[in-house]
Amino acid sequence: MKWSYWAFFAQQRKRQPPVTKVDLTGKTVVMIGANAGLGFEASKHFASMNPGRLILACRNESKGKAALEKLKAETGYSKAELWLVDLADFFSVKQFADRYERDGGRLDILVENAAVATFNYSTTKDNWESSLQVNHLSTAFLALLLLPTMIKTAQEHSTVPRIVIVDSELHYMATLSKPLLKDPHLLKTLSSVEYCKSSKVMRDRYALTKLLVVFFVRALNARLPSSTPVVINAVNPGYCYSELRRELTGPTAAFDWLTEKMLAYSSEVGSRPLVWAAISHQDDPDVLRGEYINDYKVQEVSDVALTPAGVQVQNRSWDELIRILSDVDPRVTDIVGQYLSCSI
Repeated sequence: MKWSYWAFFAQQRKRQPPVTKVDLTGKTVVMIGANAGLGFEASKHFASMNPGRLILACRNESKGKAALEKLKAETGYSKAELWLVDLADFFSVKQFADRYERDGGRLDILVENAAVATFNYSTTKDNWESSLQVNHLSTAFLALLLLPTMIKTAQEHSTVPRIVIVDSELHYMATLSKPLLKDPHLLKTLSSVEYCKSSKVMRDRYALTKLLVVFFVRALNARLPSSTPVVINAVNPGYCYSELRRELTGPTAAFDWLTEKMLAYSSEVGSRPLVWAAISHQDDPDVLRGEYINDYKVQEVSDVALTPAGVQVQNRSWDELIRILSDVDPRVTDIVGQYLSCSI
């Protein structure tokens, strides 16, 4: 499928349905990137459904505490918890997973909302380009480390947990050059200063990381045995007011400002699809398994991801991702071996 400006315009102008609601009594929801924007608004919606636990996972403690107080004031829900995690730091992700293994209990819904968009090349303390690590590597790392807990939850409580990763329609604009299509070390190349020295590469980086999210969701789903009662999907919240675009300058920033005024959803409206992806189709959650969700329905992903060459890149990038993350934490190797199928 190819991206269409007119389809985008029509979707942004369409009246959006009210938020979907179910009873979450006894269930645990973890929202990554919960202190502001989409994450906070989605947390408010989940709080209104009486979850047994609602964990707001934030990078900044002071902002996280402020979000807790605001959530309680606006919803009356008093059981929310603040847990710290920084996706720009593999060790922080490991600490979060370790804590969850110790005292997190069940896990029914994991929404991974944290992301960065930057035009400037910088590396994390783990020596990865920052947006590549936050938007893809650490997002995948956390999902994999928490997968055993979600499978255990499914077995012990006869439920179907969900992993929801926030994606973007911008993945339709991402392209892979011929050298990248054949590169056996795609992620390493994408992170290198040599590759990223072109300003165009960094301008296109956010869209490319969102294509990598599509690859990860489809690759993980393909390796989860169909009998595994865990559903993973990617969801597009639409074009919303957001701090993600704060680095825009000049005519591009002016155009974005004007487009926001005409078309952008509020953060609350943009949060509704996240909730929908996490709780809709209670009677048949498998319809959302491994899918990209847009406008409250399953939608075909970018043509890049559907071509034979794209599928090969998806599988190679999966293999590389697992090697990278296994070097960070050997548990990844064990999780892949125990819970996933290698016959792809």
